Amino acid sequence: MPSASAATGNATGPAPAGRIDIKISSPAFADGGPIPRAHTCDGADLSPPLTWSGLPEGTRELALICDDPDAPGKTWVHWVLYGVAPAVLGLATGLPSERELRRPIVARQGTTDFRRVGYGGPCPPPGAPHRYVFTLYALSDVLKLPAGATKGLLLEAMKNITLEQAVLVGKYGRGA
Repeated sequence: MPSASAATGNATGPAPAGRIDIKISSPAFADGGPIPRAHTCDGADLSPPLTWSGLPEGTRELALICDDPDAPGKTWVHWVLYGVAPAVLGLATGLPSERELRRPIVARQGTTDFRRVGYGGPCPPPGAPHRYVFTLYALSDVLKLPAGATKGLLLEAMKNITLEQAVLVGKYGRGA
């Protein structure tokens, strides 16, 4: 898992001189900072707003995965989103939990470890804060993956077409 300090960059090594690397951020929280309650199961459970820039030349589609590597027993998948056009520069707060999005963007959503489609916010057990890793993938081809796919299916489909990726990490805890 990339660290917060490796939050942006080329998935295959350093970028050539003069090139801008892909970046992802949120107006709701800083990289490595706390995720606001509104974006958790203790609040309204709204997907956070996200923005990105520096997409590599040749990007034909974007995908996003959010997961919790600190969950007990396994990395817990909170969001699987794909089929996003490279002209889209970010996501608004509170995307609907629909398999096929038509508004405010066109995209497909996959099945999370909550066994539902769409964003499922941080909901850790009491204790130390968990890290929530939002990974944006720039893809060189359009995926032919139907809505409802799991993280594993998405990763397999992206295996040979990922140009670059960027990471944003937020934290959320519920006290001991």
